[in-house]
Amino acid sequence: MDHVTARVFVDSWLTAWNAHDVDAVLAHFTDGVTFRSPVAAQLLGGDGVIRGKVALRAYWQEGLRRIPDLRFELVGSYVGVDCLVINYRNQKGGLVNEVLVFDGPLVVAGYGTYLGEDANPAGAR
Repeated sequence: MDHVTARVFVDSWLTAWNAHDVDAVLAHFTDGVTFRSPVAAQLLGGDGVIRGKVALRAYWQEGLRRIPDLRFELVGSYVGVDCLVINYRNQKGGLVNEVLVFDGPLVVAGYGTYLGEDANPAGAR
């Protein structure tokens, strides 16, 4: 992944989240995506692993239902060989890193990572 491609992706991802447009966010993910997040475990129970785009949609829609003022502010983004880290502040000011692994142009795996005190359903995605 090059920096130009990463910047286009991050801008699109951020715009979609701030518009609460789950379909636009999901357009970046494969049907078989896995997403791991401690917040998913808190919101939905289970092990925090979301499997598949349908389940990811349901998780994010529930998150937006519970956090109607959700908003992200980009802090930085970091490019790897086939991955991207998006560092942002959420609506409560909590710092979050989203680690996304790609296969070509689409995300096949994602990880929501939080500072200990920020991993709660009211404050993070």
